[in-house]
Amino acid sequence: MPEVRVDPLSGLKTIIAGVRADRPNSGFSVTAEPPVDPARDPFLPGHEDQTPPTLHADGDPWRVRVFDNLYPALVPATDTPERDAHPDLFTAQPAAGAHEVIVNAAEPVTTLSDLSVDQLELAVATWRERMRAHAGAACKHLIVNEGAAAGASIPHTHAQLYAMDFVPAAIARERERFGAHAVRTMGGNLLGDLVQEEVRRRERIVAIDKDAVLMTPFASRAPFHLLLAPRRTEARFEDATGGAALLHDALRRLKARLGASPPLNLWVRTQPSGADHYCWRIEIVPRLGQPAGLELGSGVNVCIHPPEQAAAELREL
Repeated sequence: MPEVRVDPLSGLKTIIAGVRADRPNSGFSVTAEPPVDPARDPFLPGHEDQTPPTLHADGDPWRVRVFDNLYPALVPATDTPERDAHPDLFTAQPAAGAHEVIVNAAEPVTTLSDLSVDQLELAVATWRERMRAHAGAACKHLIVNEGAAAGASIPHTHAQLYAMDFVPAAIARERERFGAHAVRTMGGNLLGDLVQEEVRRRERIVAIDKDAVLMTPFASRAPFHLLLAPRRTEARFEDATGGAALLHDALRRLKARLGASPPLNLWVRTQPSGADHYCWRIEIVPRLGQPAGLELGSGVNVCIHPPEQAAAELREL
């Protein structure tokens, strides 16, 4: 029977409806992305003149490289005053901050799952270094889009870091829920307590290593939605050291289960400004379907593959 579940971290609702997997044309079909064309790859070593100047590189020759996005959503702050045509209806201000590209590897591969563990650890260490470089930002949001269906315009594996001077509403809501949980439990950490309970139950746990826990969220947004959290609560991702090895394991499991690396969106949550209680995490959402009228119109997701079933299948791998 379909079930409405509430995500403990965000408060958002998901309908878990496994019966909808029996609809015509609703299976999980994944086609491998075509190989990167070196001649058209601006992120390849030797093509540095096709991007903005290097902000950070791990050496020469480089294995991970960082530069400003050529088409930024955020730009450094200016003295432009806020534009407020009608204070009750229309409010606008400059989109101030930083928008960086982090090329995860010199090799022309399309997915993090094709990297070695050592290379992914180097990339993740660079994600953390760039977050620390923007310590004054109100919110730091790092993403990886893989595949055209997930919004990747350039196939060569890369991350993007948004350093914003505001805290988005979705993250502010999580901040409030972490704070309320701490008050209600006299200092408990919402994600830490969630991980502890999930490990006790085991039904949605996929894998555990010395640093982190991998699980399918209780109110998964999509089939094979994954959440990676530290075993010991740490507020800021940029201050941590672990997680890359289990992230590599997670991506390899998805690839093995689906027959190819799926188009996916990955993001990193780290402590935003104003949060006294928080814990970092990484979420991975494969794009195995398209959001439709219910999702776009109501904000309620429908997941046709129960997270308990997804966890069991991935765990067996």
